[in-house]
Amino acid sequence: MNERLESRRQLLKWLAASPLLAFPGLAGLAAQTPTGRPQPRPDDPIVWAPRNFQDLITRPEDAINVFDFEPVARKNIPPAHFGYMASGIDDEVTLRANREGFLKLQLRPRRLVDVSKVDMSTDILGARYATPIVLAPVGGHRAYHAGGELAVARAAKAGGHLMILSTQASTSPEDVMAARGGPIWFQLYATNKWEVTRALLARAERAGCPVVAVTVDRNGGRNQETLFRLQRTDARDCSMCHDRSSLAANYRTRPIYEGVDLSGLTNIQSSALTWDTIKRIRETTKMKVVIKGLLAHEDAELAVKAGVDGIIVSNHGARSEDSGRSTIDALPEIIEVVRGRMPVLVDSGFRRGTDIAKALCMGATAVCVGRPYIWGLGAFGQPGVEKVLEILRTELFAIMHQVGAPTIGHLVPSMVRRA
Repeated sequence: MNERLESRRQLLKWLAASPLLAFPGLAGLAAQTPTGRPQPRPDDPIVWAPRNFQDLITRPEDAINVFDFEPVARKNIPPAHFGYMASGIDDEVTLRANREGFLKLQLRPRRLVDVSKVDMSTDILGARYATPIVLAPVGGHRAYHAGGELAVARAAKAGGHLMILSTQASTSPEDVMAARGGPIWFQLYATNKWEVTRALLARAERAGCPVVAVTVDRNGGRNQETLFRLQRTDARDCSMCHDRSSLAANYRTRPIYEGVDLSGLTNIQSSALTWDTIKRIRETTKMKVVIKGLLAHEDAELAVKAGVDGIIVSNHGARSEDSGRSTIDALPEIIEVVRGRMPVLVDSGFRRGTDIAKALCMGATAVCVGRPYIWGLGAFGQPGVEKVLEILRTELFAIMHQVGAPTIGHLVPSMVRRA
């Protein structure tokens, strides 16, 4: 009996480190001890990496895929900072769904197509980029590496990527744009105070941002269990960096808020956003307005009627609600309703060139990635970010060859099917 229990323990230990846990059936098996008590599930998305995580890479050029950077970043980044970046919410069902969604889709390659030259460039709201891979807005890059947003912007410049700067950035939009060597988009949290929102719009517009991406999927609190658990292991005195005396005091450290009256601000997000807010934003700024966070075709139709300039299909990297639905599952109904009347971007869970190709085949204009480039930043700074983006470009380039798509326009709906 003891030998059987020990054998079962060894099996479960092996499964816990195996990429096979990406499949729900085996994940459920490994989540139980021999006595039937639940075990903490493995970290996401580490379970997707098909290798031994004890063998950490020591240079960016040693990376085989983007997952190679995550354990190095985890080693380098303070536990609370890593936990904030890695967290989903609640049971993190949506965090896993964002990866599992791609398993439901198959690519249908076309043969005897001349792919001796492959062009990955694409047009996004009137600007041409070398790649459809966009750097999604992530707050506070300096929490992950001293180079912060400047290192990321320089990496984006090196690869010809569009970059979207977070409201919560630890560097000013002017400095980031200078490092990028060209325009960046600005992501907006509209706040509960219109005067603050208007000031942020004015600052981004003065800095030269051509587009504002208004985030609409962060309306209330959230239970970030991974963050809370890792915070307990962080022995640092966080008051050295975070002024918790008031919300206004805390956010005065963010450059975008410089000179802005934050009195009366109770939340950087707003639970009172409506289509009237979007109308007001459109009337206030000359920047093009994109809505970030739509998942339902009804809202996409309203976005078209509201005259916005684009949509980013997003569940905030599974950090908004634990609905269990991936963005790649939500994308088709948005594409169907929009019918090419505006660009549709998508984010959350993209880790492979094949993931990106599937979204482009389904009709997405571009794909935004977040956590992977933060892994690269936390692991090795700017060279890490550059390598992460290079890997994604290389994988997309390769799959375009294999499916018979010499340009982004050749990635069409007939090339992808639901399994």
